[in-house]
Amino acid sequence: MAECDIGVVGLAVMGRNLALNIADHGYRVAVFNRTVKRVDEFLAGDAAGKPIVGCHSLHELASALKRPRRVLLMVKAGPPVDDMIEQLVPVLEPGDIIIDGGNSHFRDTERRLAYLQERGLRFIGTGISGGEEGARHGPSIMPGGSSDAWPYVKDIFQAIAAKAPDGSPCCDWVGPGGAGHYVKMVHNGIEYGDMQLIAESYFFMHRLLGLSAQELAQTFARWNEGRLNSYLIEITRDIFTVVDDETGRPLVDMILDKAGQKGTGKWASQEALDLGVPTTLITEAVFARFLSALKDERVRASKALRGPDLPAIEDRDQYINALEDALYAAKICSYAQGFAQLRAASDDYGWGLRYGSIALLWRAGCIIRAQFLDHIKAAFDKNPELENLLLDDYFRGSVHAAQANWRRIVATAATAGIPLPAMSSALAYFDGYRSERLPANLIQAQRDYFGAHTYERVDRPGVFHTEWERLRRPVQSAS
Repeated sequence: MAECDIGVVGLAVMGRNLALNIADHGYRVAVFNRTVKRVDEFLAGDAAGKPIVGCHSLHELASALKRPRRVLLMVKAGPPVDDMIEQLVPVLEPGDIIIDGGNSHFRDTERRLAYLQERGLRFIGTGISGGEEGARHGPSIMPGGSSDAWPYVKDIFQAIAAKAPDGSPCCDWVGPGGAGHYVKMVHNGIEYGDMQLIAESYFFMHRLLGLSAQELAQTFARWNEGRLNSYLIEITRDIFTVVDDETGRPLVDMILDKAGQKGTGKWASQEALDLGVPTTLITEAVFARFLSALKDERVRASKALRGPDLPAIEDRDQYINALEDALYAAKICSYAQGFAQLRAASDDYGWGLRYGSIALLWRAGCIIRAQFLDHIKAAFDKNPELENLLLDDYFRGSVHAAQANWRRIVATAATAGIPLPAMSSALAYFDGYRSERLPANLIQAQRDYFGAHTYERVDRPGVFHTEWERLRRPVQSAS
């Protein structure tokens, strides 16, 4: 009997938690997993007593769903999604809806959308952020794809999504095609930037200022009560309070300094390169993870390459306050770059993204949720055509107020040999973006010299080429 409101395929932790979340909000859920014993284990465990129906085949799943059928795929991104779609197509009917809730590449989403449209099926590619906890109690959800499918999933998605402080759901329609997964990809790129900036701030305080884990916890606790209030600052505070049972040392000190990744940050950087958007901070954060992975090589290099001795720092509190300014200013640049990329993608792909609404989707449930996002929403409400967040009154004023301390931190770190790749990259981006003239004129001259690539002039329109070698003159001796 077709009595279930939605089906969930894939019962790893995210799929299980989403199914439980949906059931908790009064919907009846049919679940299926390729390894069917997981279905039985789920029904006997966490799903016991809830309106969740177990299915041992996709045909059984389809038979259990109300029309139009809604099937949420929570399987590993890549070929497993295509494999599951191929198995679902024969058991579904025109008008039914397949939803991919994994971390798929937006181009795969667009390909799958076209494929399923040819077969009369509707497709939604939705970014879901918030991890296991978010999936269970309220994630940020970023759906895109077949717009005519949105009315059939809207109530469910908005019911299970995280709620912002004003009660609004952190879920709304993003746009056509692969827009949903693209927005999630950029979210993850900003997440890479945020995490790297926080890690660099920790490194500066720990290595240069000598803060203990307890002092670090206190610092991040204080920061979380102000303008830096965010999920990532909050959990960083908590991390420094955990002690390793075996050694009695702070657990963070016992963790190997090799950062993993699942590829979405790299995708964001690759797409920014294709669009010609300078997401320098986000890309530097990706490179920082690559460099961290060279652990054995770095250990060897540490014995061969010398840097400056760490200076003695006496005014620690002043540096901590300066670092708060630096972190906030760099964070503004991270979001400015992310939203600039969304703008370029929207223009290039014709998605018509609403940037203020996207900021609202990230206010709760997701990894980059922060008080900061309300200011982004206000900026785009005031000027929907805003070219860059740095040009908004609030953010411009914030960066102007913070930049002296920002420069102090970057300069001190460079002098002391403390690497701050993301924070210094953000400062270089700010200085480059605010520069009316950059040295690219010399680059164009070089390109024209060796490759006749031509150039434009500042005093009149047109495209020009110079016979540089013929016109060059002898260089006079400096003496």
